[in-house]
Amino acid sequence: MRDLPQPVQLNAWTRALVAAMLEREQETGHHCRRTGAICDFIGRSCALDSGQRALLLAAATLHDIGKIGIPDRILCKHARFDAHDMAVMQQHPVIGFRILSGLDSDGAEEVAQAVLHHHEDFDGGGYPDGLAGEAIPLFARIIALADSYDALASARAYHAALRHAEIMAVMHGRNCGRYDPYLFATFERQMEHSEYRA
Repeated sequence: MRDLPQPVQLNAWTRALVAAMLEREQETGHHCRRTGAICDFIGRSCALDSGQRALLLAAATLHDIGKIGIPDRILCKHARFDAHDMAVMQQHPVIGFRILSGLDSDGAEEVAQAVLHHHEDFDGGGYPDGLAGEAIPLFARIIALADSYDALASARAYHAALRHAEIMAVMHGRNCGRYDPYLFATFERQMEHSEYRA
């Protein structure tokens, strides 16, 4: 594998919000940290510059910050969600956007938009706004890949942790519409030799 630039670092306000997530619910905070690390790896693989990578890392690390506003009975539920639970959980990108929109910092709006749209699908079938294709912010399209990968690599109430080959098989099954095809191909190629491979 070719040499990649060194990882970028989180800024102070991102670290503070991550600390808040960890206080609220540890697994969400740890998942967000891992998703951020994978996104920075993807950003380096896609030759994003250091400024873009810093914003991507912030957005990825904070992509689930809106779960702070999800009730415990849903956030900490150890079973599959019913339709009502899912509808409530699907508000977390909007809550995250509201939290991050209050920040007065360079790049905060770009980070907030990525958080808002990280569950949009490339074919337009996602939420909250049903965006499609390149109307979905680039950072959100990258986060969608890393978020899915880490979620599948981690044990959840409704599935065991999967190994890399199993994860890629699941993601290929979803790739008919969920992920940006170019980014997915880059992601798949780079993850074969990544330290973040499950």
